[in-house]
This record gives sequence, C-alpha cells and structure tokens, in this order.
Amino acid sequence: MLDAQVTPGIVERQRLGRRRGQEIRGHAASFSSFHEMVDSAHGARASVPAMIRITPASVAVALMFAAAPAHAIVGGAAPGQGDMARRVVMISGARGNTCSGVALAADLILTAAHCAVPKTALLVRDIAPARAGSAYAVRAVLVHPNYDPKSYARSRATADVALLQLATPLADTKPTRIGGRVPAPGERFTIAGAGATASGNGAGLGTTRAANLVTVGQPSTLQFRLADAAGRAGALAGLGACEGDSGGPVLDVSGNEPIMVGIISWSTGPSLSAGCGGLTGVTPLARYRAWIVKAAGELGVTLLP
Repeated sequence: MLDAQVTPGIVERQRLGRRRGQEIRGHAASFSSFHEMVDSAHGARASVPAMIRITPASVAVALMFAAAPAHAIVGGAAPGQGDMARRVVMISGARGNTCSGVALAADLILTAAHCAVPKTALLVRDIAPARAGSAYAVRAVLVHPNYDPKSYARSRATADVALLQLATPLADTKPTRIGGRVPAPGERFTIAGAGATASGNGAGLGTTRAANLVTVGQPSTLQFRLADAAGRAGALAGLGACEGDSGGPVLDVSGNEPIMVGIISWSTGPSLSAGCGGLTGVTPLARYRAWIVKAAGELGVTLLP
C-alpha cells in the first residue's frame, strides 16, 4: 500500500515479456489499530470497461526500475496491528511474485486465483510482528474451477479465488469468517494487505496495512469496486490496494466481528488511468462461498460458521 501522492508508474512487471510484463499495482493506507481503521474513514459491473487499464494488485519482488518518490504512508498512520496482523499473510511465488492472503483457519489461506496460476511453488509467510518472516510450505492449491486466466487478462470478471492448504498450521492466527451477501452502493469496507508502500520499488512489502473505502457504482455477485470517499469515486488519487495486495481481505467491520465479503483482485489509477489510487476491484465471495466451504471440507478443514 502506498502514498496517495505518488504518481502511478509501472508497479509490477512479470519481467521480460508480456509487453513489459503484467503491470501490477494498487494503493492503500494504514491505521494504528483495527478500531482506528473503522473510525477514521468513510461499482460494479460484470467486466471492467475495455478502455480502463487495470493491473493485478500482486507484485514481483525483483523490481529493476527506478522507484517513484516515497512520501508518507497514505493516511499518515501506522501499520495495522493486533487482530488484523494475525489475519493477513504474505504469499511468495517461485516466479518472484508476491500477493496477500487471509487465514480462514490455521492451515487454510484464501487468496486470489491469479496469484496461484500458472502453477508455481508457493510459500506463505507469517507477517505478524512477533513472528515476522516465518515461512510455511503449501501442501495443496485449489483454484476455483470457473477461474479463467484469459478472462482475467482481458479485464473481465472471473472466479478469482483460490485456497492454499499449509503443510503445518500457522503458529498464531485469527481465522476470518466469510459472508454471503452482495454489498450495497455507498457501503463502507476495510481492505487489508501486505503490499508495498511506494510504487515500483517494493518498499514496505510484508507489513500489514489497511484502509477504509466506500463502494462505488452498482455492486454485483461478479465484481464490485471500492474507492476513497475523498477521491470522488476514483477520479482523484486516494486510498486503495496496490502491489502485493491481491488476495487480501475486504471486510465488513460494522459488527462485533469482521466479516469478509470479498478479496482484492485489481486496481486502477485516478480517473481510470493505469496505476494505483483510483479504484480497487473486488471479487465478491457471495457467489463462491459454497465452493470455498465445500473445498475446505474436502481438505479436512472446518471453517467458522
């Protein structure tokens, strides 16, 4: 998650190919505590309009180009701590890509399917401050059968959902409940991820940060969009997901316990430009919750009700 004042540049390149690689970016802020996140801030179509250049919010670790200027963290607050840091993990791939994920159980992680496809060796890293750097091997990867990489590459909504089962459970985690509803226009949610704090240089990767965003447009079971409430529905640079945040949770924090309604999939820059700080694209979980529960059961994992 990075500074709102950073001019969006190419954030990820899956190096040497794909027209300078897949650009991966996003944009988000941090808060000193879970409740401070809730107190500090107040559109979906089946596909993203063709003229909008979007990028997955995952990131390649080996970034070989000039870094954008690093200003203050968006929101000017400290990284998320406590329960939030125990919910989010960082996922590293053999291709050098990095994503976020959210613990559904001590040995089961939910993330974005584009973080696990094409198949590659994955490691899950515990980034809670007390155990930062602890790595866990992935024993099994289950990608939703309706996920279509070609559709995702064409910026079309798809089942961007995957489960990772760990060979050994996380030492200390806070499992997250999955909701089954479609958000309402204008509704507020908290996003979280382990992404970078500056566009293009990987700074800040591996620290949980979070931001409060508002739903813009008309949400659906295929996709919805979030933006900074102060950013005029993504027209101005503001808070949002950035490189390394794909697979991070989108949480309804209006009740006593956070409920996950979606995961981060992509982002745009302001006014639908390439980059970060405009829109954060979300894959809702209402359509996929039944598959997640069934797949978890087949792996011998019981999720929170």
